[in-house]
Amino acid sequence: MKRDSLKKTLILLIIALAIFASVFLPLPYYIEKPGSTIELKDLITVNDKKDQEDGSFSLTSVGVQQASVVTAIKAKISPFEELVSEEDLFGGASGEEYDQMQNYYMESSQNAAIQQALKLAKRPYNFEYKGVYVMNVMENSSFNGKIDVGDTVTKVDGKSFDNNQDFMDYVQQKSIGDTVKVTYEHNDKTKKASGKLVELPSNQKAGIGITLVDHTDITSKDDIDFDVEDIGGPSAGLMFTLEIYEQLTEEDLRKGKDIAGTGTIDEKGKVGRISGIDKKVASADEAGAQIFFAPNDTISKKVLKKNPGLKSNYQEAKETADSLDTDMKIVPVKTLQDAIDYLKQMD
Repeated sequence: MKRDSLKKTLILLIIALAIFASVFLPLPYYIEKPGSTIELKDLITVNDKKDQEDGSFSLTSVGVQQASVVTAIKAKISPFEELVSEEDLFGGASGEEYDQMQNYYMESSQNAAIQQALKLAKRPYNFEYKGVYVMNVMENSSFNGKIDVGDTVTKVDGKSFDNNQDFMDYVQQKSIGDTVKVTYEHNDKTKKASGKLVELPSNQKAGIGITLVDHTDITSKDDIDFDVEDIGGPSAGLMFTLEIYEQLTEEDLRKGKDIAGTGTIDEKGKVGRISGIDKKVASADEAGAQIFFAPNDTISKKVLKKNPGLKSNYQEAKETADSLDTDMKIVPVKTLQDAIDYLKQMD
């Protein structure tokens, strides 16, 4: 009798441990899901004044959590949750490097948004392009072991550039295997290194083999402050710009409406593609947004040939909105001016 009782106890203990493990023990996978939709009037202050007008501009985000067995199974059956590997999420970077990358992306996004808003509002400013932050160095890069994450590349072959697109255009017009000389800042010291260009997996063109983001600095008589602790990445650029511009000009662009969106912003006012837009649309809908700005990026024939099912952000956003049967209007934008023009004609 005692043996049977002990056996039952052991079985119950094993079951309890299995349940505990499935619920609490982390897996080497992460779940991406709809995150928060956050009103920017709570995050951005211009000239010591808060935005007090009706309606809102909001950023949208993708939530990330480490998976357990239970949450991984749930992610497989939930429409806007996705199970991703540690490698896919961090791209081979450590957790610390990943956080550093997201902070650099956020800093660059803020500076680009401030510049575009000041430029559109015809306010004076000084915008300095210092080079590109090194966010990651590919294993097969000739500069692996020479340039470190956090360094700033300032020149290639003695040439400096006004933005990272000019930087990439110069490098990518060369051939894979060509030798280039890179000037960079490491711990406030100027250094140089030479190496051969490698094939980039993203577009099969020649490149140094680094992941990069603009290293910029902007100064202005207008005091623009961000309170974005624990928010990273570049995808709020468009919405940052709209919020700053509205506060600078005191124009009633929103007309009392709650407007969310996503998209990077560059030095020319172009709105760039982002990831996880389906999750951001779901988040904005849950928050009650009436309008959602989505990047209307153009996908080249070459990219489509390699990725036949690839869709533009706008197409993805529209399909997500249709599946949600939401009244939220999805508005495609290629540039900041597209968004401004839509707002000005809005009822």
